Amino acid sequence: MRNALEIINLNKTYRNGFKALKNINLEIKSGDFFAFLGPNGAGKSTVIGIISSLVTISSGKVKVLNEDITDNPDWAKKNIGIVPQEYNLNQFIPIEETMINVGGYFGIKRKDAQARTYELFNQLGIWDKRDLTPRELSGGMKRRLMIARALIHNPRILILDEPTAGVDTELRLTMWDFFQDINKKGVTIILTTHYLEEAERLCKNLAIIHKGEIIQNSSMTDIYNIKKNKTYLVKSSNKINSDIELDQFNINVLDEYTIEITCDNKFNISDIINALNKKNVSVLNIINKRNQLEELFMELTNAGVANDS
Repeated sequence: MRNALEIINLNKTYRNGFKALKNINLEIKSGDFFAFLGPNGAGKSTVIGIISSLVTISSGKVKVLNEDITDNPDWAKKNIGIVPQEYNLNQFIPIEETMINVGGYFGIKRKDAQARTYELFNQLGIWDKRDLTPRELSGGMKRRLMIARALIHNPRILILDEPTAGVDTELRLTMWDFFQDINKKGVTIILTTHYLEEAERLCKNLAIIHKGEIIQNSSMTDIYNIKKNKTYLVKSSNKINSDIELDQFNINVLDEYTIEITCDNKFNISDIINALNKKNVSVLNIINKRNQLEELFMELTNAGVANDS
């Protein structure tokens, strides 16, 4: 299977001397659902800007479907759809006309653009809003319009930059289903998100960038093998002794009725409850405090901060 995206020794230094990217190497296979993660200012936007030909390369190469974007930028534009984080819609043009206009940029005939708009708007639940302008839409509707706009030309690669930021839970779940559906149809998706649960739920592989460098590049399956511990938050219906101890469990008492337990992955929730019952702790509620991806993300990025200090 060929690569949808290949980044080779990519560097970006801005005019003020700031090195935004430092020798980035990354491969994303065609058909992948790939998470590209990192804290604010890590370099994600610079990479996306370079892929979309909005930011120039200082050195290195980027290939889209085996074509160098420097040599053939039109090829990249033809095959990539981008949903930016910020709204960038013309507020005064009806949204169906917006779609037709964007289709025209890609050489799509009006009749074909109308048919594609009908298909996408129905899938995203905004066909009945087609005569409205963006300023008349809710935030969630605008977000769906931007997704439809990015797909008008049937790109083979879709870049989603914080696609569910600011939307409610119900809409987020609906959008997840839509993304999974088009990925199953062969569209390669690259997702940036601060909702790590979203990445863990949707993506097959991931890379974490921090201070312009890739610090993790692996499959989601590998993440589960890397993380050997889980942390649980436990609520008790009765008071907990402040000096409570349990063999093979690390305990942090947060208050009289709440403790935090860290344990090896080989232990499950039943093991924890049974151990606490023996200490006369009646468990009212127990939840996984953070998912494994979040645990790893925090460890890696915090380690990067510590190493720089």
